[in-house]
Amino acid sequence: MADSVNSASDSAPQRTKDKTIGQVLSTLDGEFPGISASKIRFLEDRGLVHPHRTNTGYRKYSADDVQRLRYILQLQRDQYLPLKVIKERLDSGDLGQDEKPAETAAETPADPETGENPQVAVLEPTVDPAKTYSIRELSAETKTDMPLLRELIAFGLIAEQGPYDAYDVVVATVCSQLTAHGLHPRHLRQFRAAAEREVGLVKTAVAPLALRKDEQSQAKAAERAGEIAQLCLRLHMALVASSMPSYEE
Repeated sequence: MADSVNSASDSAPQRTKDKTIGQVLSTLDGEFPGISASKIRFLEDRGLVHPHRTNTGYRKYSADDVQRLRYILQLQRDQYLPLKVIKERLDSGDLGQDEKPAETAAETPADPETGENPQVAVLEPTVDPAKTYSIRELSAETKTDMPLLRELIAFGLIAEQGPYDAYDVVVATVCSQLTAHGLHPRHLRQFRAAAEREVGLVKTAVAPLALRKDEQSQAKAAERAGEIAQLCLRLHMALVASSMPSYEE
């Protein structure tokens, strides 16, 4: 009897620490704005997360469940991976311990000169994806002078008004590096135009789902948009790589 009492009391603190779906949303919302209960339930329906149920049927999420959710959402946001690929990683025991998993390098072509994976390198590991910046903070973070930032704004490469995010850090940094090769914001605005055209294609492709107002359709639209964006990125990189001239003697 004493052993069973002790066992129950030992498990009670663990269960007390488990979170309701509302508490999980509060935990993740700062890093993933707009995360919804329907999105989490959709991931559960697809077999990516497995909360336990209380006697009354409520979902309860352990610390491991929250870590798993965070990893899934990071892969969707930063690498545009489809849920099928994410599930394969999770089933293999990958919870993001490796900064650049081998599967990603296989899925996205590496730069033939540097060997780096362009997509993985979009957001630098040292940049906090949840942090925002004023224009002066962006200048300091990227070591980009204000005149160049104003040019980037003038040519539509970054927004006129902040706050600025981790992607703006990448845009400002890369544009600054390209100026060292003789390219200037007026030359680079075509990248913004190309990106907007690709986003337009994604919106058109997911419109039948996105126009439906039920939560499951909205979650599926978000997943499909991520998959299409991933394919667009791969196509863009392949076309650029295949069209590059050879400068060898």
